[in-house]
Amino acid sequence: MPEITSRRGLLFGTAAVSAGALLTACTSNEPSKEKSDETRPAADDKPGKHVTIGFAGPQADHGWLNAINENAKDRARTYSDVTMEVTEGSNDTAAQIGQIETLINKKVDVIVVLPADGKALTQVGLKAMRAGIPVVNLDRVFNTPQAYRCWVGGDNYGMGFNAGQYIGEQLKGRKNARVVELAGIDNLELTRQRTQGFDDALKNYPNIRKVARQSADFTVESGQSKMAQLLQAQSHFDALWNHDDDQGVGALRAIDQAGRDEFLMVGGAGSLAAMQQIKQGKGVLRATVLYPPTMAASAIDLARALGQGKGIGGLAETEIPTSITLYSAVVDKHNVDQYMPTGFK
Repeated sequence: MPEITSRRGLLFGTAAVSAGALLTACTSNEPSKEKSDETRPAADDKPGKHVTIGFAGPQADHGWLNAINENAKDRARTYSDVTMEVTEGSNDTAAQIGQIETLINKKVDVIVVLPADGKALTQVGLKAMRAGIPVVNLDRVFNTPQAYRCWVGGDNYGMGFNAGQYIGEQLKGRKNARVVELAGIDNLELTRQRTQGFDDALKNYPNIRKVARQSADFTVESGQSKMAQLLQAQSHFDALWNHDDDQGVGALRAIDQAGRDEFLMVGGAGSLAAMQQIKQGKGVLRATVLYPPTMAASAIDLARALGQGKGIGGLAETEIPTSITLYSAVVDKHNVDQYMPTGFK
């Protein structure tokens, strides 16, 4: 999952504004021949100057990362005035630097990049900007804002805070409530931010105590093994927050194998499978907190606007902003139908 800056820009919900104003595309792992009205450019957003966008995305070794790539490609297809040069997805820093240098040499109009490592790719971002090619930095942030024209990404602290607040509201009438946390990879800043947000939210509920925390690796296998350890160590608790819906698949397997159902579970990121389970209302999973991969579709919108010298419809500014932070909405049975189209596989 992505690393994130503490920088806070404009706040946009996951259902953000219209095509010229960053309407996000529905997530699909299979390109659809017939796009819904939500995925088409707005009717008044007429084709303009042709823009070639270079896209350097991640290796799709995780459901969320695959959704990033698909959102970008699907969004570009909705524009008759956009051509996208797509590099082979890579989580190797050296390989991705080489791919971006190739895009620079091809003189694309704009580059959209989700860096394998923001710090390590800062210099190639600077190289593109100095070559006169605007960079849209997606999620994992470069070390300096000089390396990008606009950053767009998720809110890890807000994700943790909203998860904690949701759990707090569900348990606020329960005395001596106990919660546990299945975190992501501890050496990532995003994991620390999610945990900090969660802990800060729980401070508002003095009846709740976090009794255990285990870190996993954002994989099904790690989710299952680490959740099994939590279940063995804690004979009873009232709520679980799991940072990632992919590792949550394994966590739910461990929960089923242990025959435990005395607690509610809140997931993270917003996978389609998680939303389907929430809608069914069976089992412990009651909600998931979004980290929307639709940010990649918004990045394409931004890149097109940059290439055409446009601002964002609905805002007074004639230039696009330098930073956009997406909102981490909580999805439960009450609003799951609204967010189901954004769920990733």
